[in-house]
Amino acid sequence: MHQGQQPGRRRILGAAALGAGAVVLGAAGQAGAADRTGTAAGGRPGHGGVGGELPVPLIVGHRGASGYRPEHTLGSYQLALDMGADVIEQDLVPTKDGHLVCRHENDITATTDVSAHPEFADRKTTKTVDGVQLTGWFTEDFTLAELKTLRAKERIPQTRQHNTLYDGVWEVPTFDEVLRWADREGRRRGRRVWLHIETKHPTYFRKLGLGLEERLAKALRAYGRHRRTSATFLQSFEPSSIQRLGKLVDCPKIVLLDAPDTRPWDFVESGDPRTVADLIEPAGLRWIAGFAQGIGPALDQIIPRDASGKSGAPTSLVKDAHAAGLVLHPYTGRNENTFLPTDYRRGTDPNAYGDARGYFRACLATGLDGMFSDNPDTALLVAEEFRTA
Repeated sequence: MHQGQQPGRRRILGAAALGAGAVVLGAAGQAGAADRTGTAAGGRPGHGGVGGELPVPLIVGHRGASGYRPEHTLGSYQLALDMGADVIEQDLVPTKDGHLVCRHENDITATTDVSAHPEFADRKTTKTVDGVQLTGWFTEDFTLAELKTLRAKERIPQTRQHNTLYDGVWEVPTFDEVLRWADREGRRRGRRVWLHIETKHPTYFRKLGLGLEERLAKALRAYGRHRRTSATFLQSFEPSSIQRLGKLVDCPKIVLLDAPDTRPWDFVESGDPRTVADLIEPAGLRWIAGFAQGIGPALDQIIPRDASGKSGAPTSLVKDAHAAGLVLHPYTGRNENTFLPTDYRRGTDPNAYGDARGYFRACLATGLDGMFSDNPDTALLVAEEFRTA
C-alpha cells in the first residue's frame, strides 16, 4: 500500500528517527542506536529530545509566512504563528558592529529599501560571498542603528505582487527582538514558540571577525534556549558551523544540504573534496549523525525532477536518513506554479497557484518528519492528513 495511505506507519518511522536524535543530543552528538526510544509522553513522538509537544510531520514557516508577507519581518513571523506553523524560521547575518539580524542574505538590496536612501549610496559595492560575485548593499557594512533606518520589502515582487502591499511596514528585526517576540507570544498562548535558526555564510563572516556561532550561543543562553529540551532547532549549510555550535549549546541541530553536485563552502575552504552527493550516501549520513540530529535537503532530493521538470520516483534518502537516526526537515514547499514540478502546475500563469496540496502530499507521503513552507496554512492542511492523535 502507498505510504500516503498509512499515516500510522510513517509516524512510527518518524518516531524512530526522532528518538535517535534525542539520544544523540543527550550524548553530546554521539549516536546510540541501542537507546532509540522515540515516543514521548502521551504516545506522541518527540523532536530533538522534547516530549509530545511537536507533531509529525511538523511544518516550519519558511522565513515566517513569506508567501504572504515580506520575508524575515515580525509581520511574517506573526502570521506564520497565527496560521498554526509548528516552528518559525530565522536566518542570521551580522551587522558591522556585531549584532545579529534576520535576513536570508547579507545582501539586502532586494529585501530592503536601501537603494532609496541617498545617504547610503556610497555603500553599494561588489563582493564575493562563498565564491559568488554580488553587487549591492551588505549588512556587514552597516551599524545596527543605520540598518534600523531601512524598511523591509518583498524580495520577489514579480511573483508575489500582493506582498508589496506591506513594503515599508516593518524594520529589519534583530535576533534579540525575535527572541523577545517568541517569549511574549509563548506566554500569551500558554505554549512555547519553536524557532528554526540558520547561520548564514559562517565561514565568510568568521574571516571578517564576525563569527556567528558564539554570538548565537550567547543570545540563546540569555533566553534559556540553549538546552537539549529548548524549543530551538539550529541549522546551517556548513557542517563545521553545526559542529562548532555543538560545543556551545545542546539544541537539536540540522545540517542543510544544497544540490548534490555542490560542496558546502566550508569544505571548499578546507579542501574537503566531498560533495553533497557524498553526504547523502549512507556513509555520509552516518558521519552527519555523529554531530547532528537531522538533515534539511531540498525537496528535489526527496522527489527528483526530470529534464522537463516533472516529478519522478522518490529516492531512498528518507529511508537512508532514518536508518542513520536522522530526522528530515526539507525545504521549500511553495504554492506558485513557478516553484512546482510541471505535473503539479495548473494553467499558464507562472505566478498563479498550482496543485500545491497535491505536491506537498506526495512529499510528506515519503515519510518526512517535517517540511519548510512559504505557505504554512497550505502545508498544515496537508500535514494533518499524516498526523495521528
